[in-house]
Amino acid sequence: MLWRDGRVQAGTVVPFDLADRGLLLGDGVFDTAMALGGTVVAEDAHLARLMASAAALGFAVDEGEARTAMRALAAALPQAAIRTTVTRGTGPRGLRPPAEPRPVLWASAAPLRPGTAFSEMSLGWSAIRRNETSPAARHKTLGYLDAVLAAKAAAEQGHDEALFLNTRAQVACAGTGNLFAVFGREVVTPSLDEGVLAGIVRGQVLALAPGLGLAPVERAIAPEELEEAEAVFVTNSLRLIAPVRRIGERDYASAGHPVVGDLRRALSGDIAQACGMTVDG
Repeated sequence: MLWRDGRVQAGTVVPFDLADRGLLLGDGVFDTAMALGGTVVAEDAHLARLMASAAALGFAVDEGEARTAMRALAAALPQAAIRTTVTRGTGPRGLRPPAEPRPVLWASAAPLRPGTAFSEMSLGWSAIRRNETSPAARHKTLGYLDAVLAAKAAAEQGHDEALFLNTRAQVACAGTGNLFAVFGREVVTPSLDEGVLAGIVRGQVLALAPGLGLAPVERAIAPEELEEAEAVFVTNSLRLIAPVRRIGERDYASAGHPVVGDLRRALSGDIAQACGMTVDG
């Protein structure tokens, strides 16, 4: 299902300018959100991040158009994964951005697969390093080839997802989400300057933690320190909080850890209050 030019349509095929910089150069940004019962979960946070990422790249997103697209798709499916994409549009040949960008926005939706939220996962270490010096590491840009190749390698090793180190050999993130480690009552996640995205659910977990008697911490995590964690979980807007059962050859009992359970219940409660329904998982 697709929203383009002010309307929702079936399928995903529309006329598209093959000179668009998003297609040719990956010059654009995107956002992925969950929708339940016609409501986009954390809608304002998703829109704010989309606009901020586009502004960091040097072009503007029409917030009203993006909100309209997301809401139209949310209304069409009871539980949906919504992706909103904005490119810089077309421009002259070459790398230099056009002086006056003409952004192109569209959004697509698919039914949220049952069991996506809160499901366990296994992570495999990637040989590819996350470049913490790159602005692209802190924004959801269209250039996802590193994550694609890492996901392929992880699957070949029997894992669900890849886990990246950065160029300083510190833990960065999973291919599609932020990573948290539990040490006693501390809930630790790599800081943004480690080359990670400011995930929406990452922010929610950091905000919920103090109310549960937990200490949220943003700092560097070395791989050997991660080995000593009591539990590990990955967050993103569709998985929400995914307990990690294995990283490489190291097993974790994350799903049954009380801290992970407390955070899951708190996040579920916030979503149910905002949307009037609970998420499957």
